[in-house]
Amino acid sequence: ALKHHGGASKSEISIENLDAIERGFSNLEKQIENVRKFKVPVVVAINAFATDTQREIDLIKQKCQALNVPVSLCEVWAKGGEGGIDLANQVIKQIEKDESRFEVLYDHNLPIKDKINVIVKEIYGGRKAIFTKTAEGQIQDIEKMGFDKLPIC
Repeated sequence: ALKHHGGASKSEISIENLDAIERGFSNLEKQIENVRKFKVPVVVAINAFATDTQREIDLIKQKCQALNVPVSLCEVWAKGGEGGIDLANQVIKQIEKDESRFEVLYDHNLPIKDKINVIVKEIYGGRKAIFTKTAEGQIQDIEKMGFDKLPIC
């Protein structure tokens, strides 16, 4: 996915491309930033493909380490359960640190549109949501049913 996000075409995915990894990493970096906003630990799993080179894997690991994010090479596809043991251990290690202080991004009592706009700004980097007439009607229906205080994701 990092290569694809970095501009590599489907036919180029199996070819070593450190530049595409470098460019595509910005997408992963944004996902890490988003998870951290919820005050929970992050572990990056590198879903290894047979065509991934060691240099590509090393680059991803280096960039994750620079962000102080634990990273695990996950080879479940090739090795079955054995290929996921390191990832499981990394996740357990993060849980045992007991550093999770989960927070939501908004007060559940906010109106639905306000909650959506917080998500648009904080997660997607947008300015505000534009609601169609259909969406406006659906929001009114949700409010009438009393579901407006539930979380939105």
